[in-house]
Amino acid sequence: MAKIRVKPLDDRILVEQSEAEQVTAGGIVLPDTAKEKPQRGKVLAVGAGKLLDSGSRGQMSVKIGDEVFYGKYAGSDVEVDGNKYVILKENDVLAIIDR
Repeated sequence: MAKIRVKPLDDRILVEQSEAEQVTAGGIVLPDTAKEKPQRGKVLAVGAGKLLDSGSRGQMSVKIGDEVFYGKYAGSDVEVDGNKYVILKENDVLAIIDR
């Protein structure tokens, strides 16, 4: 994988979405039109943190390499060098998946 040339600002993160489910739990194969947008992905880049009133930066709760769940309609879809990503605010992240 090539180095990502996107640096999120402030409290934003760059996430590579997980693949959409191809088959349901019951074994039904889903066509492309029926697949839902994944709500899970891997953090590839993080911003410096939210700028606080004091002028300092808040500490980010997520780091590069974390796998996260995020809101269904959260973030902005972007495409860089033919790859699709999502840019989210840190507070759009619902949970970090701990393995």
